[in-house]
Amino acid sequence: ICFLLIGGPMKLLLAVVSWLMLLRVTASFAPRHLVQRASRIRSSTVMASQTTSTDKTAATSSTPPTPASYPFSTVETKWQEYWDTQETFKTPIRSATKPKKYVLDMFPYPSGAGLHVGHPEGYTASDVMARYYRMKGYDVLHPIGWDSFGLPAEQFAIQTGAQPDETTKANIANFKRQLKSLGFSYDWDREVATTDVNYVKWTQWIFLQLFKKGLAEQSSVSVNWCPALGTVLANEEVINGLSERGDHPVERLPLRQWILKITDYADRLEAGLDGLEWPSGTLTAQRQWIGKSQGCNIDFMVDNSADNEKISVFTTRADTLLGVTYVTLAPEHPLVSKICSDGKREEVEGYVKTTSSRSDLDRTSQKTKTGVFTGGYVLHPITNKKIPVWVGDYVLGSYGTGAVMAVPAHDERDFEFAQKFQLPITWVVKPSDGSEWNKEEAFTDAGVAVNSGDFNGLSTEETKKAITEKLEVIGMGGAQITYKLRDWVFSRQRYWGEPIPIYFPVDFVDDVDPQSVDPRDDGCEHTIRFDQPIPVDEADLPLELPLMDNFQPGDDPAGCLARAKDWRYFEKDGKWFARETNTMPQWAGSCWYYFRFLDNKNSEEAFSKQADADWMPVDLYVGGAEHAVLHLLYARFWHQVLFDLGYTQHPEPFQKLVHQGMILGSDGEKMSKSRGNVVNPDDIVDAQGADALRLYEMFMGPLEAVKPWQTSQVAGVVRFQNKVYNVVNAAAASDDSVEMDDETTRLLHKTMKKVSEDIDAMAFNTAISALMVLTNHLNALDNVPREAAEKLSLMVSPFAPHLGEECWNILGHEESLAYHPWVEFDESLCVDDTIKMGVQVNGKARGEIEIAKDADEETAMAAAMEQERVVAQVDGKDIKKIIYVPGRILNIVAK
Repeated sequence: ICFLLIGGPMKLLLAVVSWLMLLRVTASFAPRHLVQRASRIRSSTVMASQTTSTDKTAATSSTPPTPASYPFSTVETKWQEYWDTQETFKTPIRSATKPKKYVLDMFPYPSGAGLHVGHPEGYTASDVMARYYRMKGYDVLHPIGWDSFGLPAEQFAIQTGAQPDETTKANIANFKRQLKSLGFSYDWDREVATTDVNYVKWTQWIFLQLFKKGLAEQSSVSVNWCPALGTVLANEEVINGLSERGDHPVERLPLRQWILKITDYADRLEAGLDGLEWPSGTLTAQRQWIGKSQGCNIDFMVDNSADNEKISVFTTRADTLLGVTYVTLAPEHPLVSKICSDGKREEVEGYVKTTSSRSDLDRTSQKTKTGVFTGGYVLHPITNKKIPVWVGDYVLGSYGTGAVMAVPAHDERDFEFAQKFQLPITWVVKPSDGSEWNKEEAFTDAGVAVNSGDFNGLSTEETKKAITEKLEVIGMGGAQITYKLRDWVFSRQRYWGEPIPIYFPVDFVDDVDPQSVDPRDDGCEHTIRFDQPIPVDEADLPLELPLMDNFQPGDDPAGCLARAKDWRYFEKDGKWFARETNTMPQWAGSCWYYFRFLDNKNSEEAFSKQADADWMPVDLYVGGAEHAVLHLLYARFWHQVLFDLGYTQHPEPFQKLVHQGMILGSDGEKMSKSRGNVVNPDDIVDAQGADALRLYEMFMGPLEAVKPWQTSQVAGVVRFQNKVYNVVNAAAASDDSVEMDDETTRLLHKTMKKVSEDIDAMAFNTAISALMVLTNHLNALDNVPREAAEKLSLMVSPFAPHLGEECWNILGHEESLAYHPWVEFDESLCVDDTIKMGVQVNGKARGEIEIAKDADEETAMAAAMEQERVVAQVDGKDIKKIIYVPGRILNIVAK
């Protein structure tokens, strides 16, 4: 530019030369793939210009024919209709001579929004396995259904002004259309929805079995009640005393709730995890949620209690008992009001009222601990000294006994609390190495007992044992096992859920003839005897929901069904009864759906014992890691109850579990409407085909990894599809006598081995990569062997089933390949006869040779001396030593 500004012809020439040099230097630093791409573009431009000759015949004869473009839309419609018409994937009657595979997805909740591209990932993975297992000779059960009850469906219906039943059916129809468009090999005859009347019947039947076994009972439970939303909220849905949805005030109220006594199965649930093929993280999460702890129960007698009342605590550190300086009760502990002194009552009641609106999660997550002194005391079980009792929000009534013995010297929470309120700190465990304490923080490690009377000098474990035995002798406690797991609160105060099949007697005021009054009438005084629950007769199931014009929640904790008086109250044998108005949670239907898939047309029982023997347990269960705890724990609990009752012969439901990773939006965030990053799979199917979507999702990366969606990258698998299609068409047009050369044969067998092993390991991305390598090789051949094209079609089919079927058909096969035997490889052809090996001269790499894998040193040296760089390094020198490791390296030492 400077030269041009100065002017002059010579300087103009220098400017042009300089510019060309600059381009050359810039190109030398450009990424290789960009340079190669530019070269390809230039080459294709030249080729294109060469074929624009007016001599059409000459142009045609000098250039290869244009590859055919894979007609995905026509092909996919064709094969989906074929599979439906032929019932290709109908579950077979179990054969005594064949193994089985029950392949199951965590069935979807059919929302109004439909699927986004993240949803099909797990469904595609399970479908790959189901198709693969069929070709491997297994009887396969691969069903699908709908988890269609729940709060979201009810809220969607309220927003649209429609009935939940109507909106749910419409959503299911949309989901079904989308899943079918993706070519999944589900047995649609096995389809179920948790909202189907025949499904509800058996969900209610299982509840009755739990009730009869004493595992379902009523209890007054402190819950997060939101009057504005008309329902109980989970701890995670309450933030600073307000509902996460709508910022409505939330109260902590004791409500009558149905609970399932899952804690009775805590040991079984933990022990049953052994031997399951589950992700280690999920196994850990389950064990942590169950939270088995071995420790000691300790009783502190209330000072001056006329009723000899006591506060019991559980601890895993009984060795620190002599370091207790205060006891803390949860605000909801029943003894708070009794132990409180008159002078402290107003302050304590105010504190309890303030903390009662906050959720457990909110209280335990805050950094600043709060509390008040009750004015009451308890007596130390060993020293009999008076210990002050406090109320603190960091202690939860729903966890353990709702009370803790505070040892601030050896517990971080107690230390923080003691420092804030200037409470005494007594050190009773000293470091084992004899070092002094850092009294600026709690010492929580094991050590040696000090300041503990008769227990001084004992190790932590010895002290635990000695104090536990002492408490047992004096009747103030003893060894105990506890669990973090709480009983399952099973009630919901909403409309769209399974009615709980329980009813209660109705009592009227004295001297009133029950047949002369009607509890449905306003003003009729009556009492529902909730203390006398009566199970609905099994012959009267299902108990269906009433049709309600207004099913919005209200401020009555009894739920909106309490307003359906004609449904709630009924007469029987001259007496009035009231139905339960709470409904079941959404978890209920998903606890046992895998059983109903076995036998979904059975009207006499939930599933037959023969169906259970034929198909259970689930061999492969695929779903999101967000269900790592609750769904899996609840389903295992119901399963173990049914096992105990003799309805299944299998103690665990899911033998192998796989979690697919989340697919994020292109911005790296979770897909959501609010972020505007949702991609509809319908758009991808319409533009590039279902197989392209399936291939891309399996090729993005490891199945379990979190991956961002990039629509632009789908084009890569589209090109792969087109190549496969062209290779097969070329093979079909070739002479049947075309034989495979040795290189192609070996690559084919290596690919068959690689793809087979990778599918077994569910490493789908690397399997597809191997198929791409094989396809590129075949595409470069002048004549494609039919055998290679057939094997390629079979291997592609689990990932891209429409393409696989079409290619199989093009090669002259009339029947579907769905049950054709899977490819078999020759192990001997998967091992190379020759290997490539580096050659070093004086320890530095100077070349590479290709020799037989068992070649001797003489042969290796002969090949090395044919390398110019090697010869140049040893020319004129004496070879002092040759270091040869067959198959590894050749190092020549020359001086």
